[in-house]
Amino acid sequence: MQVTAAVAREPHQPLSIEDLELDELRPNEVLVKMVASGVCHTDAIVRDQVYPTPLPAVLGHEGAGVVERIGSSVTTVQPGDHVLLAAAYCGKCDRCRSGEMAYCENLFAADFGGRRPDGTTALSKDGEVISSHFFGQSSFATYANVVEESVVRVGADVPLEIVAPLGCGIQTGAGAVLNELKPRLNSTLVVIGTGAVGSGAIMAGSVAGCARIIAVDIHTSRLDLAKELGATDVINTTEQDLTEEILRLTDGRGADYVVDTTARPELLRQAADAIALRGTLALVGAAKPGTEVTFEIGLSLVKGWTFKTIIQGSSVPQVFIPKLIELWKEGRFPMDKLMQNYTLDQINQGFEDSAKGHVIKPVIVF
Repeated sequence: MQVTAAVAREPHQPLSIEDLELDELRPNEVLVKMVASGVCHTDAIVRDQVYPTPLPAVLGHEGAGVVERIGSSVTTVQPGDHVLLAAAYCGKCDRCRSGEMAYCENLFAADFGGRRPDGTTALSKDGEVISSHFFGQSSFATYANVVEESVVRVGADVPLEIVAPLGCGIQTGAGAVLNELKPRLNSTLVVIGTGAVGSGAIMAGSVAGCARIIAVDIHTSRLDLAKELGATDVINTTEQDLTEEILRLTDGRGADYVVDTTARPELLRQAADAIALRGTLALVGAAKPGTEVTFEIGLSLVKGWTFKTIIQGSSVPQVFIPKLIELWKEGRFPMDKLMQNYTLDQINQGFEDSAKGHVIKPVIVF
């Protein structure tokens, strides 16, 4: 069938809106008519080939839509179901079988490979192969053949254009706090970078009962929004030293938990220098392969602190995303404050607005 999609053809270049051919549904796939898709920083870094998904490709991995057809082996959804789309996983490796799908041993192939396991793609144009199945979905298209593992069923009363971004960015930040760090009541949480991932972490910190939530960014407008989401304090690193401010705000004690969404080595080092005794520094942001960071390990040895990396919020999307939707319905997770809608034709404007810090979460509405 013919679909309209935003195609990434060259690094650092705008996506082009094109008509493509979508192939036949496979037994383990779900045909989804897309209603909305979030635009994520990961889409931008893959477009620019920081991660090597073969171009040309249809990206997009925060899709939401309605099931039109299902493959012969699909059991979890039916035609007419409303669904969100999250990351793919193999479902067969030791990590997946242990319920740790975010750490699937075949994650790179499933999410970034641009191919099915048999080497085929779902998309083409006049015989030209177009990479598909980005995070199992490739949601920057009017329709997609989505692997069943990526599909999360939601209620028909849920506004898909609002909940679509839960598929990656917001889930990643919220899950890092609620699933992995599990902060103690009345503890201190620092969130570095207040984009969609950081905003998810801030809202989750409020849900978890953190007494002090410190938001860190370079954009005043984002820091103002962070306060609306639950931040008690803000640090603008263009004006203030990160380590000194964290220590000042915590009376020299340091932060119990730090979530870094930037993957900038200098910020990670400064955060590590402001970690409390037995504190944890968690990296959730994506960096270019080969990026390194250094930590002081002499004096900090006695702190007994932890550095860890967290993928996709250590979430099982089919379990965690419905919980976030319930928190939103209760008014405890105001993610709708992050979003601005664009049409598919405006997708490059969405990327640009996000990169400049004008918009936290662009959402493509079909």
